[in-house]
Amino acid sequence: MSITRKDIAKNIKSNISTSDKTCNEIVKSFFNIIASHSSNHDIKIAHFGTFMNKVTPERIGRNPKTGEEHVISERLKLNFVASNKVKEKLN
Repeated sequence: MSITRKDIAKNIKSNISTSDKTCNEIVKSFFNIIASHSSNHDIKIAHFGTFMNKVTPERIGRNPKTGEEHVISERLKLNFVASNKVKEKLN
């Protein structure tokens, strides 16, 4: 199941009874904060989880249609690790 920013905003609206525009701005601001601060250091949100950077090394990739190999450069990925409280709610 996928959840969109719009779905999150609708859920916030139903919980706090505010305008669509305000809810959309809240969601947009949250994701902007995560994106802008994550490049420098890990972001820990209490009782929710941690967003952290992970460097994936350079590797050889292959085009599935042609079988042609090419080099995939080293990349920085943003990983999320859920807190124990979130994991407890899931199980």
